Amino acid sequence: MKAAVLNSSPADLDIEDITLADPEPNEVRVRVVNAGLCHSDLHFMDGSWPMMAPSMVMGHEAAGVVEAIGSNVDYVAPGDHVISCLSVFCGTCRYCTNGQMSICENRFALTQRSGPSHTRADGGAAMPMAGLGSFAEEMLVHQNALVKIRPDMPLDKACLIGCGVTTGLGAVFRTARVEPGSDVVVLGAGGIGTSAIQGARIAGAARVIAVDLNDEKLQQAGQLGATHTVNPNDGDPVAQVQEITGGGVDYSFEAIGLKQTAEQSWAMLGPGGTATIIGMIPFGQTIEIPAHETFLMEKKLQGSMMGSNQFRTDMPRFIELYLDGRLKLDEMVSAHISLDEVNDGYEMMKRGESVRTVIDFDS
Repeated sequence: MKAAVLNSSPADLDIEDITLADPEPNEVRVRVVNAGLCHSDLHFMDGSWPMMAPSMVMGHEAAGVVEAIGSNVDYVAPGDHVISCLSVFCGTCRYCTNGQMSICENRFALTQRSGPSHTRADGGAAMPMAGLGSFAEEMLVHQNALVKIRPDMPLDKACLIGCGVTTGLGAVFRTARVEPGSDVVVLGAGGIGTSAIQGARIAGAARVIAVDLNDEKLQQAGQLGATHTVNPNDGDPVAQVQEITGGGVDYSFEAIGLKQTAEQSWAMLGPGGTATIIGMIPFGQTIEIPAHETFLMEKKLQGSMMGSNQFRTDMPRFIELYLDGRLKLDEMVSAHISLDEVNDGYEMMKRGESVRTVIDFDS
């Protein structure tokens, strides 16, 4: 099968022929129909985050159809439509039993097997990113990395829910628990940011402020739920947000992954506000905030891993929100490409020209 592989960093992806192993116990082979390009992969491609193996089959945001199952698999059957999620869970650790499946302490152990799942033409192994490796014609994953979905859901929209949409909506619904009538700012109007904007709208926020350097993205953010937009090219974004709200927001969401914007998300808060960091800030960097504001103003800083999701509950609900018109996914897709064009898709992302680009494997 064809797959997009990262063999060094920083570097582009190589399209290679990969051999996929047969399913072992608890494993499922999925034919990938659509996969979304997420900024998280770019962090490994540009060297912001270290590679976890010498060769990696990239991609982690996908939807497809179950082709085959290994022994002990009782959740899905061949023919089922599924979305994959990197929040693979064990279901028994203290975090899973506490409802915090996105930080399962056993998720890496679950993906271990007797031999490599992906083998390159030279006989070497290629590690699937996040245990998924969705930039390939097929995936071999643990059954706890999948959620069954209704068959009438378009898979090119369903794949977006596999990461970006769940991360953004979950940060609003589960991590921050935005309340109706509150003021919200989202820094970054890409796939995750626009999902957070939509989440704030659905949650009933009074003011939803989108911050981005790209005016076209800001215009689209307005169509998806932002009531106000801020472009830092027009002046200090913190001052602009403070002016719009008369003192700061109740909730801020950083969806870019930069030290500067993370600190700005804190500065945009009013007293009692909560800043949620969604973006992947480069590995090893630190965030600096005024310590006195944590107690004198009761401001809070928190992280959100994949939207603190409980994905087998959340993703089917997001599908219902899409099918009844409250969650807009069609508008988030900037382009459809083939696997061979994956590097072109990431160039579009780096230029700020896309919200979400989707790979079509069946075209």
